[in-house]
Amino acid sequence: MKKAIVIGCPGSGKTTFAEKLNICTGLPLYYLDAIWHKADKTHITRDEFDEKIVEIFNTPQWIIDGNYNRTIEMRLRECDTVFLFDLPTQVCIQGATERLGKGRYDLPWIEKEPAPEFEGFIKEFSEKSLPKIYALIDKYKTEKEVVIFKTRDEADEYLNRLRNI
Repeated sequence: MKKAIVIGCPGSGKTTFAEKLNICTGLPLYYLDAIWHKADKTHITRDEFDEKIVEIFNTPQWIIDGNYNRTIEMRLRECDTVFLFDLPTQVCIQGATERLGKGRYDLPWIEKEPAPEFEGFIKEFSEKSLPKIYALIDKYKTEKEVVIFKTRDEADEYLNRLRNI
């Protein structure tokens, strides 16, 4: 593994896993939320975002944490390993709720309350986003190592096996 993406529903544990994967492997970690969002709660343009992702691609090793459905296929083409978090909606809502009021590496401000549209995105993720993600993974699966986690315990077990290699 030299180029990995970590994707899945917000609140599923992607970022926590990516941070632990970074520690285990030493691969540089890039947070898409940190790239997209500005401290004033605005964001960069799509073109700037895409350029920054391409800059990451031009480095020899990386972990990219985050969904951003529009760019999943471009990241799938470039990575060698895909980690997909496909956890129950309620687990993801709880995960997103538990991080309220806490500082995060991947976001330049502290969320104090859930945005209704963000909670709606989480609730619709399995129905609207996951089928598209699975179709893209299916398209590239012969060329990539694909690891799908259905629980956070599975993700922890993967990391434990990685540490023991």
